[in-house]
Amino acid sequence: MTDKAVPTPGIASIADTGVSAQTRTMLWILLIVYIFNFLDRQIVNILAEPIKGDLGLSDTELGLLAGPAFAVFYALLGIPIARYADKEGTNRVRLIALALAIWSAMTAVCGLAQNFVQLLLARIGVGVGEAGCTPAAHSLISDSVAPEKRSSAIAFYGLGVPIGSLLGLILGGIVNDLYGWRIALMLVGAPGLLLALAVLFLMREPRHHRPAEAAATASPAQLPAREAMREILSSRAFVYILIAASVTAFLGYGKALWTISFFIRSHGLSTTEAGLSMAVVLGLAGVFGTWLGGKCADVYGKRDKRHILTLPAYGMAIGAPILFLGYQMADWRVAVALLIVPTILNSAYYGPAYACVQGLVRPQARAVAASIMLFGQNLIGLGFGPFLFGVLSDALAPTYGEESVRYVLYGAAWLGLIPAFFFWRASLRLAAELKSG
Repeated sequence: MTDKAVPTPGIASIADTGVSAQTRTMLWILLIVYIFNFLDRQIVNILAEPIKGDLGLSDTELGLLAGPAFAVFYALLGIPIARYADKEGTNRVRLIALALAIWSAMTAVCGLAQNFVQLLLARIGVGVGEAGCTPAAHSLISDSVAPEKRSSAIAFYGLGVPIGSLLGLILGGIVNDLYGWRIALMLVGAPGLLLALAVLFLMREPRHHRPAEAAATASPAQLPAREAMREILSSRAFVYILIAASVTAFLGYGKALWTISFFIRSHGLSTTEAGLSMAVVLGLAGVFGTWLGGKCADVYGKRDKRHILTLPAYGMAIGAPILFLGYQMADWRVAVALLIVPTILNSAYYGPAYACVQGLVRPQARAVAASIMLFGQNLIGLGFGPFLFGVLSDALAPTYGEESVRYVLYGAAWLGLIPAFFFWRASLRLAAELKSG
């Protein structure tokens, strides 16, 4: 989510192959926006322990702040905002800029909170703002990139997840150790207000720059809400992908928060050490995995549409036992090393899954389709993942003490077999259900 990300050949190849200069500019700006999206969303993970100590929170309250406080409002607002984004007259660029300004301001406000309720309300504000970003961004990308490049293009946008998480872990850990968690939140929130202005000046809404005759043929009237929902949910492949992505998010968000607490509690790392260690796992490994997933989907999906989802399906199954071993290790360095491969494999789903979603429906329903995916991922994933992990940790604490988080993560590792199964089931439907446009 920020232009501080170091370009790599893999990243450049996604943004620069087979698209116009204008589309490349759009992809890079959207990537930066999404980096800020996840930086502001996930920085709470590395700040969880100092926030808990300062405000006197339980693990359940901490999970509530990291999950439902954000996710419920994000999920509930996502679908109506996506309906608005799908309207032909909507300027999606302005929508994204407004959303960015709101969530950035509310992230800075989080740093001013003096108690649990104030921080809860500020986190709700972050969720309200972020609800307007990704459905509109996916719709813009799908309108601008050919179907055979869509997995890579959406994966490029999806690099904002690991890069934003990486920067959040590094910046949050270092700034917290130097100046405290409040300054860390204000520091990452304020620059987003300037980025919102840059979005308005540097991006164009493609709908408003089509020739009149092209707009008439390329942009049929918006589908009625009931018809759009019927088309989306009638796709068996979509339903399988929705289940798989939602469970993936549930496990991913839960692990993102509590793996950091695990390294602090069970291995005695400081917030800076935990942030830098997890940056390698959640950041660099996630970047590579997200890129790899999009690239493999485009290359092998040309030969057989089933292979668009082959890497997510088999990768998550392979990653489960390795993840379990990582949580068992007594040496934190060995544990971090063992988490790298599962993180790569678990990150590979983003581009293929969301590209399939965009290809399973007509253009008039694309933003709504993406918002339903985000509804499941955020309400089930972000809404319940960190929260239920925290509840389970509190429940196990009388027996296992500080090690309670480790035992929660043991179970989370093996639950990765569930999305693996549903991605595999979805892959069997793609040849029959994917549309050509």
